Amino acid sequence: MFDRFGEFDSAKELNELAINLRKEGDAESLRIMAKENGIDEEIVEVFLNRDIDFLCDVMAAAIGKIEVESAELKPAEIMEDWVEYIKGRCLEDDALAAAIRKKGKSLRGAIAALLKWSFKHQQTVDKEILKAAGVTAGKCTLGIPGMGTAKRLITEYYMK
Repeated sequence: MFDRFGEFDSAKELNELAINLRKEGDAESLRIMAKENGIDEEIVEVFLNRDIDFLCDVMAAAIGKIEVESAELKPAEIMEDWVEYIKGRCLEDDALAAAIRKKGKSLRGAIAALLKWSFKHQQTVDKEILKAAGVTAGKCTLGIPGMGTAKRLITEYYMK
């Protein structure tokens, strides 16, 4: 995922390296670094042409990280919803976006926090529901957090 340049702690770190790579004329390394961090190729070209002074802002750095992690994780169904919620929050909250970019914080970690909650809060599914669903197991439990709880858990994970 962050194979060549490692994980960056902030948009500031990404921009500092981008500026240095541009000064050195190392466009290829700049493109690789940007790709590793989910920065759009078109933005890289605009940056290389000196039409903009920085490669990314806090929001773009966070969303780029989430997109790179998501491509590797390949979330489905409810996990996709959680990923989209996280990306949406980056547009609304610079502090959360900055926290998402921090080293050691990851999409896997956020989903793990949700899964941990899920296992601790499992509830037995009513036998009539099992029957209506065609489930023949003697006991079935479910512990998926509602969106309010998921939003709180995601925020807590990234902001702590």
